Amino acid sequence: MAIDIGIPKKDREDIAKHLSKLLADTYSLYLKTHSFHWNVTGPQFNSLHAMFEVQYNELWLAADEVAERIRTLDVVAPGSYSKFAKLTSIKEETGVPEWKDMVGQLVEGHEIAASTARDTIKAADAGGDEGSADMVTGRLKEHEKTAWMLRSLLK
Repeated sequence: MAIDIGIPKKDREDIAKHLSKLLADTYSLYLKTHSFHWNVTGPQFNSLHAMFEVQYNELWLAADEVAERIRTLDVVAPGSYSKFAKLTSIKEETGVPEWKDMVGQLVEGHEIAASTARDTIKAADAGGDEGSADMVTGRLKEHEKTAWMLRSLLK
């Protein structure tokens, strides 16, 4: 059955391409945050362990929301580590850094995701997709706020 939501197929595909990058950033940041939750040590353990748990749960829900938006546009959402690795700009951490480096990496990850969100909003606006632009604006605000909160721990 053909989809007719008022956005041409070419525009839906372009918007979905940007959303797929945001999904990859979100999932990669989720995975990194969850790993840091498991492995954080040091004097900030209790507060960081709890904070990282809140953050990875929020990212998990966000990934689902972004993937479902891609599907709403009638495009297949990426769903494998290899696809996410090709799409994300967030660097993988294979070791266990000290807590300050964990926080710094998460700040960087949220800033990257915020930048990806801004690009996605531009694509959604250009394609007349207010639904995606609205959803991604919420994601942008969440990434900016989380980066600020994490950054404040390093001062």
